[in-house]
Amino acid sequence: MSENWQPQVPATEINGGPIEGGPDGVKGSENESHGGPRKKVVIVGLGMVGISFIEKLMKLDSKRREYDIIVIGEEAHLAYNRVGLTSFFQHRKVENLYLNPKSWYSAVPEGSLNYHLNTKVTEIQIEKKTVSTSSGEIVPYDILVLATGSDALLPRHTPGHDAKGVFVYRTIEDLQNLITFAAERKGTHGAVVGGGLLGLEAAKAMMDLECFEKVKLIERNRWVLSRQLDGDAGGIVVEQVQALGLEVMLSKRVGKIEVTEDNCVKGVVFEDGEKMDCSTICFAIGIKARDELARKAGIKCADRGGGIVVGEDLSTSCKDIYAIGECASWENQTFGLIAPGIEMADVLSFNLTQAKVHSYRKFKRPDLSTKLKLLGVEVASFGDFFADRDGPKHLPIRAAKKINGAQSPDALKRLTDGPAPSPVKALTYKDPFSAVYKKYLFTMDGKYLLGGMMIGDTRDYVKLVPMVKNQKMLDVPPSQFILGASKEGDEGGDDLDDDTQICSCHNVTKGDVVTSVKNGSCKSIGDIKSCTKAGTGCGGCMPLVTSIFNNQMKAMGQEVKNHICPHFNYSRADLYNIIFVKKLRTLAEVMKEAGNDPTSQGCEACKPSIGNIFSSLHNRHVMDRPVHGLQETNDRFLANIQRNGTFSIIPRVSAGEITPEKLIVLGVVAKKYNLYCKITGGQRIDLFGAKKQELIPIWKELVEGGFESGHGYAKSLRTVKSCVGSTWCRYGIGDSVGMAVRLEERYKSIRSPHKMKGGVSGCVRECAEAQNKDFGLIASDKGFNIFVGGNGGATPKHSELLAKDVPPDDVVPILDRYLMFYIRTADKLQRTARWLENLPGGIKYLREVILEDKLGICASLEAQMEELVNTFFDEWAHAITDPQKSKQFTQFDNTSEGLENMETELDRGQSRPVYWAKDSAKVDFKNTKWTSLTWQPVIEASHFRGADEAPNGISANIKRGDTQLAVFRVRGKYLASQQMCPHKRAFVLSDGLIGDSNDKLWVSCPYHKRNFELNGENAGRCQNDEEVSIAVFPVEEREDGWVYLKLPPVHELDGVLGTKKWMVRKGESGEGPFEKLDRRIGRNGVGMKGRKPFEAKRELVARAGGPDGEANGGIDW
Repeated sequence: MSENWQPQVPATEINGGPIEGGPDGVKGSENESHGGPRKKVVIVGLGMVGISFIEKLMKLDSKRREYDIIVIGEEAHLAYNRVGLTSFFQHRKVENLYLNPKSWYSAVPEGSLNYHLNTKVTEIQIEKKTVSTSSGEIVPYDILVLATGSDALLPRHTPGHDAKGVFVYRTIEDLQNLITFAAERKGTHGAVVGGGLLGLEAAKAMMDLECFEKVKLIERNRWVLSRQLDGDAGGIVVEQVQALGLEVMLSKRVGKIEVTEDNCVKGVVFEDGEKMDCSTICFAIGIKARDELARKAGIKCADRGGGIVVGEDLSTSCKDIYAIGECASWENQTFGLIAPGIEMADVLSFNLTQAKVHSYRKFKRPDLSTKLKLLGVEVASFGDFFADRDGPKHLPIRAAKKINGAQSPDALKRLTDGPAPSPVKALTYKDPFSAVYKKYLFTMDGKYLLGGMMIGDTRDYVKLVPMVKNQKMLDVPPSQFILGASKEGDEGGDDLDDDTQICSCHNVTKGDVVTSVKNGSCKSIGDIKSCTKAGTGCGGCMPLVTSIFNNQMKAMGQEVKNHICPHFNYSRADLYNIIFVKKLRTLAEVMKEAGNDPTSQGCEACKPSIGNIFSSLHNRHVMDRPVHGLQETNDRFLANIQRNGTFSIIPRVSAGEITPEKLIVLGVVAKKYNLYCKITGGQRIDLFGAKKQELIPIWKELVEGGFESGHGYAKSLRTVKSCVGSTWCRYGIGDSVGMAVRLEERYKSIRSPHKMKGGVSGCVRECAEAQNKDFGLIASDKGFNIFVGGNGGATPKHSELLAKDVPPDDVVPILDRYLMFYIRTADKLQRTARWLENLPGGIKYLREVILEDKLGICASLEAQMEELVNTFFDEWAHAITDPQKSKQFTQFDNTSEGLENMETELDRGQSRPVYWAKDSAKVDFKNTKWTSLTWQPVIEASHFRGADEAPNGISANIKRGDTQLAVFRVRGKYLASQQMCPHKRAFVLSDGLIGDSNDKLWVSCPYHKRNFELNGENAGRCQNDEEVSIAVFPVEEREDGWVYLKLPPVHELDGVLGTKKWMVRKGESGEGPFEKLDRRIGRNGVGMKGRKPFEAKRELVARAGGPDGEANGGIDW
């Protein structure tokens, strides 16, 4: 007997069978158990439950290290996702199904885990506490865990069950055999027996093979999914899957499988005598617990249904032997779902490790709720979903008491009247047009939800499951679960607690918005944006913010206003029309015509909106002096500012189509400037880490290489995503790439209320995901179907069909009208999805306006869009050739020296900024006591020439020693402060927008809109975050042509505000987001199968010339 059973071969994958140079079928890691006082846990079965138990036990035992684990798997593969087997038909790669990469098994602490594949445990010696394997090894254990799973049932009483062409649907080997066999039977019919979850999965798999002319599903009941759904719901699923091409045969039982002379399947004879031709049959009629190993050892097993009998602690009838997963029988039940098995693994691992200092956990009634997508049909069942048919299994305590109290004690009466009706009421909704079915089951008084089922629309599943599980008394009538309580367009903010975060960009809670309305400080959406900063980041929270604001205003009896900010009593759409009709061109003109204070400079809320409107109307360069001061930092420098003050660059790659030569250009630039590279979801390449002073030389090289701005920094069209369509794909109907290129080239650079994204798919398979875009096209036999008003993001929305079968020539006019109508009428930072939701009449009205010209404006919309399209120019090509624009791309305005603002670290072979520190810099900079202050010249006054006419003045970033300072000239005044925003310790304030109210001026940090007052008695105070403040300094211009600041000595200034003192360093964020995960799988998944980009060992020396290596305009890295 081997005391420490060790593997005999290197840890590499096998496909089954004996291993050369080692015992038959033995497979494992090279970790050795330390032995000693640690107990040996032997696990029989390396399936989903087995690996879950291993992970949980190792995690919970990581400090105590009481156990060494040996796991013995019968299959030739590491633990894989059995639930996702169907996907194997697409990728055919076993590794894609692995629950953990191979590297995980060897990355665990030495000696803690040994695994063995392709090895069967043949016997358990209970008294000796050992197990025997098929390779002849004897393995000792202290604790034995049986996770042997189950076998797929095969009707061995049915003649022909052993014929060639009969399969089950259970393991990877089953699928590989089915794939091989189906390839030899192309054009024949396939059949699946069993209409349950597994049967529908198997049917989908056989359809995906595309080998069979027809696939038929045979079900003995009157509907499919009879274990999860009632007849009405099952009937809807049948209709849905039949529409997808699956033929369903109901109330049919297989009596015999007909075979050829060489024992190959040729058909089926049903019990009613009907015959059906087929070459392949896959049985998915259920599973049987694998308890034969336990029965042989004398461990108690269930007589009916099988399974190893376990108690609430999952122990078997034999000491130190446990059973979990599908092989376990708990209260005469076995479970074919993964969730109960995972719960068993949780309970057992906890009890083995934590129960010494905690009470034992008991395995209780598992949640058998399921939600999945079968053949494209959304299906869900939850709770006690057959309580109306079988009677409730578990009633809430209060409801049970009511029922028991109401029952008659008269036995004779019960006998004469028959059994009492089930104490359950069902609320049902059925929509045959949308194929939606919902049935919710309640107690008789409607106070408790017991369970239910859903077809077609399963969005409420995640809300309803906890209600059933927690058995909480309902505070709304049952009808609201079907009909709903909120009106269309209401985002449902009423049911949120006040401490619920509704704006993650600025950490704004519902209570912040409600309080601002209640105290009277905010009377419009613009006020809310200005006061709380909600919605001024990504804008994704605006529908919810608007809903909460509107509801609170209505509750107070106040009029709801949609003003853009406190400086205007107009919405964004109102201002657009005013500017358009009156032909206004500057902020000063807009303030004079529409502002509450004609002399105001505006604020960080209204300036970008007005600048965006100017660009939507006139398409001037955003860096031109009259509009430059209106832009956010991204537009101001034509690039997206990142965490460490550097910028990202996204050249345009229309429709994702790019040549090898252009790829080389991107590679050369990225390598030269050490830029982090990332492929975006919009099919282009993002280059991160460019310093402001590097943007001009980088873009010179990119423009020379044939690139132009991708407008990733702007509220404009980002991308038009495409599949390859009919140019390459055998299923393609339309040239999706050609259409996408034309649309992206047409609408690029056009500013809109929010970013826009498009998509074009070449067929209904929808590989370009066109139906979640602001506009999307899907090719049909007659042209393109046009979808609008969709988006991903924080509140995803499927787009709606605007026009069907549109000829390619007519696509552009329709999109011209749609986009221009959106630009004219949408609110600030309102995506097309929310705009369409709020549009009176919705999609029906939009069709009338765009397709039927209900308002008589289609010609105007088309003409305006044509004018905008014809004004296109490449903003970067202009910027690199304009000296006035180019000189703004410097880190400091008084020196060519530079400073690093944040540490970087190497991650997966590329440099990136470290994570932000946990806390803000909460030093009271505002009230810093300097030992002495003296006037010091810092920059020539000529730098600020023209500031008084600019909408945001002119600013400068000044380097003084190791300290960075921000100097502003606004409305004839000079102002100065530290450059660092204490919120995230980012050195960016000189790039912030200036806001004013009467004589008070403030600067808004471009990162997260912390507003710092620059003058007055509260100078340095943060208006919307009392925990932080900034230091301000006296500043003046003198006759010698210099601007002077009153500053302390350099060493004292650096001691308080120095860059080295405050730059964020590695480790300040605390534990990294993946440290726990990396301890399990290795940092960045190193060691997983396949070569990682950051593991490249070979230096690339690529040449554009021939094989002789002659340079021909190529690259040499």
